[in-house]
Amino acid sequence: MSAAATDGPLTHARVLHIALPIVLSNATVPILGAVDTGVVGQLGLAAPIGAVGIGAVILSTLYWAFGFLRMGTTGLVAQARGAGDTSETGALMMRGLMIAAAAGVAFIALQVAVFAGAFWLAPASAEVESLARSYLEIRIWGAPATIALYVVTGWLIAMERTRGVLVLQFWMNGLNIALDLWFVLGLGWGIEGVAIATLFAEWSGLALGLWLCRAAFAGDQWRNWVRIFDPERLRRMLAVNADIMLRSVLLTMSFTTFLFLASDLGDVPLAANQVLLQFLEITAFALDGFAFSAEALVGAAVGAGARARVRRAAWLTSQWGVGGAFALGLVFWLGGPMLIDLMAKAPEVRIVAREYLVWAALAPVVGIASWMLDGIYIGATWTREMRRAMLVSVAVYVIALLILVPWFGNHGLWGALMVLNIARGVTLGLAYPALERGVGSPT
Repeated sequence: MSAAATDGPLTHARVLHIALPIVLSNATVPILGAVDTGVVGQLGLAAPIGAVGIGAVILSTLYWAFGFLRMGTTGLVAQARGAGDTSETGALMMRGLMIAAAAGVAFIALQVAVFAGAFWLAPASAEVESLARSYLEIRIWGAPATIALYVVTGWLIAMERTRGVLVLQFWMNGLNIALDLWFVLGLGWGIEGVAIATLFAEWSGLALGLWLCRAAFAGDQWRNWVRIFDPERLRRMLAVNADIMLRSVLLTMSFTTFLFLASDLGDVPLAANQVLLQFLEITAFALDGFAFSAEALVGAAVGAGARARVRRAAWLTSQWGVGGAFALGLVFWLGGPMLIDLMAKAPEVRIVAREYLVWAALAPVVGIASWMLDGIYIGATWTREMRRAMLVSVAVYVIALLILVPWFGNHGLWGALMVLNIARGVTLGLAYPALERGVGSPT
């Protein structure tokens, strides 16, 4: 067993040491989304809220297709760390950054076609589409930085340097919020101001993130091109990332379908769902802190071939995840009306959002199994099984949409989203015993 994987006992304190900075940093991301929504909500119209929401979802769909760079980097770097292979941790950073740069440039070059396709799929009103285009045409220039930040974040998590992630997110989101308020409420730039604020935050965040990862560039491994382009290591990285990419595309398409179907119901339901989706983002990002700790700890244990440590890491992190899920659900149920009023000024949006609040309160409890198992599988780089589970889950989701939406409208749409998360948890849970048996030794 590698010393790197056994540099300390697996305790609740260690889980919290990794998870709490992630919980705090990730919670600022949806808070930023809530501020974006709240700032444009002060204009008193539903269309700007919907435009920022649909524009952000389009970019999230595009970028999170490359979310494998965050997840794949974490799993592979954690395993390299667990095996004591320091040189490979730096080489993995360089491979990820090169992919991120190429992807970002491609998005900028193809933006006209990409946006045309997105709006062809999104049946929003003419007003919402026009505003969303203005937002997207500015935000797209941050694509290389945003995608590269997945690599930076994944590397920091794998190395258990999560305080660096906290510093990075606080800087980016604090700057973004300050610029939001200045550009939109102070200068009256509208949704263009929201987009410009985010663009500044993305590029400054990448500069800070690379500085936080400076240990990856301390030796020669980051410019050891023979290692970086080693065929065997490249094949493994590509296989892991291809599986995660397909899984990520399916997941983001599922959430995008949710928002696009809501747009068929009118601007007000679209705006109400956008407000409530901020609750889901708060949930996912906050609870992912415990899933990310599972990625780092499980990954290191797998790299060291220590089966018992895999089991203990999965158990300890999941306890905290379940507790957090129930706590968040209660907070949303009791404090939801106040949060809705903070994010939306239009009375009709407030009324509709309250009608569907129960779904936002149920989401943490319903989704926690899938979120925690995702973290365990990413750390173990059991990505083929993740891909298979997601394919089954999305098929179940599509069936639920076809049955529930025609009968129950927006309630059916939210119910189908809950079915998706239940299916993800069940399919991943059934395969977990085999994951554990596949780790080298039982000790």
